[in-house]
Amino acid sequence: MKLYERLINKQEKISVIGLGYVGMPLAVAFTNKVDVIGFDLNEKKIQLYKSGIDPTNEVGNETIKETTLGFTSDESKLKDAKFHIIAVPTPINSDKTPDLAPVEGASTIVGRNLTKDSIVVYESTVYPGVTEDICIPILEKESGLKCGIDFKVGYSPERINPGDKVNTLEKIIKIVSGIDNESLEEIAKVYEVVIEAGVHKASSIKVAEAAKVVENSQRDINIAFMNELAMVFDRMNIDTKDVIEAMNTKWNALNFYPGLVGGHCIGVDPYYFVYEAEKLGYHSQIVLSGRKINDGMGKFVADAIIKKLILANKVVKQSRVIILGITFKENTPDTRNSKVVDIIDNLREYGIEPVVVDPEADAAEVKYEHGIDLVDIREVQDADCLVLAVAHDVFKRMSWGDVDSLFGDYSNNEKVLIDTKSTLDLSEIKEKGYSYWRL
Repeated sequence: MKLYERLINKQEKISVIGLGYVGMPLAVAFTNKVDVIGFDLNEKKIQLYKSGIDPTNEVGNETIKETTLGFTSDESKLKDAKFHIIAVPTPINSDKTPDLAPVEGASTIVGRNLTKDSIVVYESTVYPGVTEDICIPILEKESGLKCGIDFKVGYSPERINPGDKVNTLEKIIKIVSGIDNESLEEIAKVYEVVIEAGVHKASSIKVAEAAKVVENSQRDINIAFMNELAMVFDRMNIDTKDVIEAMNTKWNALNFYPGLVGGHCIGVDPYYFVYEAEKLGYHSQIVLSGRKINDGMGKFVADAIIKKLILANKVVKQSRVIILGITFKENTPDTRNSKVVDIIDNLREYGIEPVVVDPEADAAEVKYEHGIDLVDIREVQDADCLVLAVAHDVFKRMSWGDVDSLFGDYSNNEKVLIDTKSTLDLSEIKEKGYSYWRL
């Protein structure tokens, strides 16, 4: 009997290692079909899940309360599973090189608890070659087993879009790969249990690894192009959004917009590609240039804020700047690699200590990671400048009365309003006479 059949018949279990924004939705989805062990080293996170609280907001508290997923931080429980999915983060170091410590650590843990005839699938984003050249040797060393004979390995890059309630896990085609045809077919069948959109069988593990870094690098480059245009149009005193809306009337326009590019995928994956390319003697021309542009957008926005404050006759050092949103994107608590932090750091260079509001973010995590104390929006008043940095729904629902209540008692032309997401109605802003700038 194949492993797939034993899983379906609940004679064997799946384990998901890493219960974050990627692992948790995947683990919950599989739980509806098979028995699943959810493992994470973070005991605090495990306790939250056991209490029915979803810190990622990806599946929701009600789903967490009802799931039969077995939460644990005890690695020995992994011995009870035969199909292991590793979904830990793969960040970058301060010098922009890949930080493989999390995936190496997860490989060590799984290897220590690996049993014969198991399958290990990696979902963590890596550069081509990591699974076979780095991860498999760790699994073999820790388990004493031989890959291809005693156990099989595959790679299936995560494609979850945090905070997206439309393009959910089940609706996104899953790329799958294996070290041989037998493992490929088995891995494909297992994922097809939960992926309604179906799977794409890559010809090799390296192809699947490359596909992931390329799809995010492509998006990064396209946004970088729009960001470069935004910087040039700002000098030309041309509204970028008006240009894009005009351009998008053509059928083959790509519909990208400028913005702050952070997070754990688009802002990180291109560096994995560049790193491996440079090891092979090729210096990236386009990918690295795109990264440089996108990494500089925080400073560009901060400089625009300073300029608008000066034009509104504000004393820069004494200006009270309120930043709405610190997560890397809308409607998610995830602050990893958020470029809003770059805005804050650059404003501090001008002597401004911004007030940051974000009801979606975890206040304790923001304090720990960034040293920033979040403020309740109800405590905000006397603002000189309001920066809509993240387009959370809660901010988009604010009325103009709500917006005005945050400012000091100034005439509207002295109220500086910065819109990094270009979500506000330009005609209404012009009618009210705010000192307004949008990216």
